[in-house]
Amino acid sequence: MVQTIFSDTIVALSTPPGAGALAVIRLSGPAAVPITAAVFSKKSFAEAPGNTLHYGTLRDPNGGEILDEVVIGLFRAPRSFTREDVVEISCHGSDYVVRQVLALFLRHGARLAEAGEFTKRAFLSGAMDLAQAEAVADLIAADSALSHRVALNQLRGGFSQELRELRARLIKFAALLELELDFGEEDVEFADRTGLAALLAEVRGVVLGLLRSFELGNVIKNGITTVIAGRPNAGKSTLLNALLREERAIVSAIPGTTRDFIEDEVSIDGLRFRFVDTAGLRDDTADEVEAIGIARTRERVRKASLLLYLFDLAELTPTEVCTEIAALTSGLSLPVLAVGNKTDLASAEALAAFETEFRDSRGGSTTAIPLVLLAAGQNQGLEALQTALVKQVRGSALENNASATIVTNVRHARALETAAAHLAAVQTGLDTGFGTELLAADLRHALAALGEITGEISSEDLLTSIFTQFCIGK
Repeated sequence: MVQTIFSDTIVALSTPPGAGALAVIRLSGPAAVPITAAVFSKKSFAEAPGNTLHYGTLRDPNGGEILDEVVIGLFRAPRSFTREDVVEISCHGSDYVVRQVLALFLRHGARLAEAGEFTKRAFLSGAMDLAQAEAVADLIAADSALSHRVALNQLRGGFSQELRELRARLIKFAALLELELDFGEEDVEFADRTGLAALLAEVRGVVLGLLRSFELGNVIKNGITTVIAGRPNAGKSTLLNALLREERAIVSAIPGTTRDFIEDEVSIDGLRFRFVDTAGLRDDTADEVEAIGIARTRERVRKASLLLYLFDLAELTPTEVCTEIAALTSGLSLPVLAVGNKTDLASAEALAAFETEFRDSRGGSTTAIPLVLLAAGQNQGLEALQTALVKQVRGSALENNASATIVTNVRHARALETAAAHLAAVQTGLDTGFGTELLAADLRHALAALGEITGEISSEDLLTSIFTQFCIGK
C-alpha cells in the first residue's frame, strides 16, 4: 500500500460539461470509498475489491430521493491513476443530475478538485514524472495521428528515460568533482578530465538533437503550417474555402481583396494542416495596405512548413511558374506544391501540354516540385491535391521521426537550452583549465535544468503554473 500524502478527498466532473448520454464524476483520496458508500445503494461497496464495477442508485441517506441509477468503478490504492483510492461514477449526462451528484459528495466531505489536481496527485505520489504528466494534457488535446503518437510516446516515458540516463551519467562526474572540492587542499583529481570531455561531447550532442527536434515537435503539436501563395486572383481564397468546406474567406474578382492572413485547420488522412490564405503577390501595387499584406505574405512563407503555390493556368507558362517559385523560396528549404487552378476553362489538350512542358521546365533545384491541376471554384481535383499534400508529409522528416523522442513543450525546450549553455560552459572550462569549483558549478546548473523537465527538481510555483493549465477533471 502506498503511503497517503493527502488528507482530503477531491471530486470533479471528468467528462466535458454539457448535456450528454453519460457523465463521469471522479473522486480521489482517503475518504473516496467511505463517502461513496454512504450514498450508494450497494451495501457491500465499502468492502469490495479494487478494479471492479458496481451497479446501483445514489441517494442522500438523510431522507433524500434517488438521484440517479449509476455504474461505479472502484480502484484501490496503489492501483489507480493517482495511487490513491479512486471512485469513478458513470451517471446520466444531464446538467441537473451532474450538479446534484457533485453537491451530494460535497455535503459528505469531498471538496471540488482544482485544475489538474488529479494528475498533480499522480505526479506527487510517484505514478508519473512531470514530463509524463504534461503528456496527459497533450494526449487529450491530440487531434491528429502524429500528435497522438508523440504524446503517447512521452506519456509512456520515452523522453523521461532518455533524460534520466543522461543525468545519471553526468551525476557520476559531478560527484567526483564535488569530492575534489572536499580535498581541495591536497590538489588531487578524482574526475578524469579526458573522460569528462568525451561524455560532455556525447551529452551535448543528445541535448542539441532534442532541441533541434522542437521545431518538428511544434509542427506536430500545432499543425502543419501550409501557406497558400500566388498572384492576385489566382483563386487562393476559393481554394481555402474548398479545403475547409465552408465560406471562410471572402472571394472577389477584384485583385488585392485579401490584405491579411486568413487561416484555419483541417485534418487530412490523420494529419492536421493549418492552411493560411495570404495576400496576392505582385510588385506594382500602389495601395499601401496591400503592400504591407504582400510583405507579410513573404514573411509567412519563410516561416511555413509547406507551400502551395497557386496560379491561374491561363496566366502563367510552366517556366514562369518555376521562376516565381524559385524567387519566392530562395534560400529556403521548403517543400512546395505547384497548383494550377481553373482547369474548367482549359481544354484537355492544353492541360496535357502544360503538364508535359512543366516536367521539362523543372530543372535544377525545382525537380522535386509536384504539379496538381484543379478547379477550386467547382471543387474539382481536390482529392488529388489532398493526396499530394499527404504524400509531401509521408516519408518526410515529420513522419519518419514521429516515433522518436521529439520535444513539443516550450518549457522543455527552454530547460534544454539552459542545460546546453551550461554544458558548453563546462567544456570551455575544461579547454581553458578552469578550476574544479567552476566546473562543478556549471555541471550542477546543467543537471538542475535537465531535472526540471521531469520534475526531479521542481518548485511549488512551477507545479502550480503547469497544472493550472489542465482542465478541472484531469
